[in-house]
Amino acid sequence: MAACWDVIVEKLVSLWRISAVRQNIHWFFLVVSILGSVLKEFQLVPPSYFSGPKTFLNVYLVKVGWGWTLLLLTPFLLLSNSALNRDVAFLLRRVLSLVTATACWFVCTETFLYIENVTGSCFATAALDVSHTDLASKTSCVRAGLHWHGFDVSGHSFLLLYSSLFIMEETAPMAHLKTASLSTLPRVVVQLLYIALNLLVVVWIFMFACTSVYFHDPSQKLVGSLCAILAWHGTYRVWYLRPWSPGLPPLRQLKPQKQRA
Repeated sequence: MAACWDVIVEKLVSLWRISAVRQNIHWFFLVVSILGSVLKEFQLVPPSYFSGPKTFLNVYLVKVGWGWTLLLLTPFLLLSNSALNRDVAFLLRRVLSLVTATACWFVCTETFLYIENVTGSCFATAALDVSHTDLASKTSCVRAGLHWHGFDVSGHSFLLLYSSLFIMEETAPMAHLKTASLSTLPRVVVQLLYIALNLLVVVWIFMFACTSVYFHDPSQKLVGSLCAILAWHGTYRVWYLRPWSPGLPPLRQLKPQKQRA
C-alpha cells in the first residue's frame, strides 16, 4: 500500500511542478467563471442536482469550506515543514501564514456581507415589487420572512478560488520531502494528507464551476474571484517576499548533509 501512495503522490507532485499550471491556475478559474456566467445568462445549461443550494457537497463541504481547508492543511503544514526545517522560529512563521490566510478570508467575507447590507432593500416577494423601507437590514428583513436584495458578492467564488490557491502554495514542500528524514508513520500521514488536499482542490474546482453556471450575477462572481486573486497575490507574490513576513513555504531543494568520517 505504501508503494501505491508513493506513486499517487509522485504523479500529483509532477503535476504541480509544471510551471504553466502553478502560474496560470488563477486565470483558469477566471475563464471558468466567465464561461459559466455566459452559459447561465443565456440559460444554456439545464437545471440539475447541482443547481440547488441543498446538495450534499454544498451543505457539508462548501458551507464550511474554510474549516475543511484548515483541518487538512494545518497538520500537513506542521509535519511537512518540520521535516524540512526544525527551527522553531521558522515553524512559527509558517503557522502565521495560516493565521494570515484566515484573516484574509474573514475580512473579505465580512466585507461582502457588509456590502450586501448597505446596498440592499427589503421586498415582500422575490419579484422585488413591494418594498419595506421600515426594515433597513438584511437580518431584520429575513427574520420577517421577506426578501433582501443587494449586491451579493459571491462568497462561494471567493472561498473556492482562494482556498485552492492557498492549498497550492502551502503543499509545495511535498516536492522536497524525499530528502527529509521521515519515519514510516509520519511519512504515510503526510502522503494521505497531501492526497486529501489535492482531492479537496478537485472538489473546489467542480463546485466553483457549479457556482459559475447556476448562481449569482456575472459581476458578483467576478468581484468575488478577483478578491480571492488579490488576497493570494498580495500575500504570496508581494508581502511574503519581504523579510518581515511569514515567508514563503520552503521550495528549494535541501542540500545533502556531508557524511562524517
